[in-house]
Amino acid sequence: MKIFCIGRNYAEHARELGNEVPDEPVVFLKPRTALLKPHLPFYYPEFTNELHYEAELVLRVSKNGRYINRRYAYQYYDAVTLGIDFTARDIQNELKKKGLPWEKAKAWDNSAVIGKWRSIADFINRKEIRFGLYKNGELVQHSHSGKMVHSFESILVNISKYFTLNIGDIIFTGTPEGVGEVLPGDELEGILEDESVFNLLVE
Repeated sequence: MKIFCIGRNYAEHARELGNEVPDEPVVFLKPRTALLKPHLPFYYPEFTNELHYEAELVLRVSKNGRYINRRYAYQYYDAVTLGIDFTARDIQNELKKKGLPWEKAKAWDNSAVIGKWRSIADFINRKEIRFGLYKNGELVQHSHSGKMVHSFESILVNISKYFTLNIGDIIFTGTPEGVGEVLPGDELEGILEDESVFNLLVE
């Protein structure tokens, strides 16, 4: 199982961090160990002083594929949920200054949280899937899939140019504006449409 992530896929988020909006998807990967297993606690990592949440729609790949045709790309995922790409922002900023990869900031153990899967068939319009993230009861991020720079299908096509997609792979599709810091004791709740798909306590 591979974990693909897309960076800078919402224009307002790219701008809030002072980044350019890319012409094609920015792709990076997390190892399998980055996925927080269900019902396990999430611990604030000891190597960062600035941990940020990034809420993202997450796709589950349902067919093996390489060089996927755009016309058929919608057939290659069968479920969606909301997740968090936790980011050690202080480390990422230092790595970016040096032109180095982001893995130490984004790919550490348990840095990827996902909620309960929902069948993609539940959604009438894949371009209008609404989601939100609450921190301690306050809505801090909210958007919908139509605001993505690169659609689900465009992401699948682009990734499959470089990597074979396998059944069970997951794809974090990017975060909207509103990212921010979390501290021990904070509670995070992910909402997909009108359903709560995860609750997480930062310990």
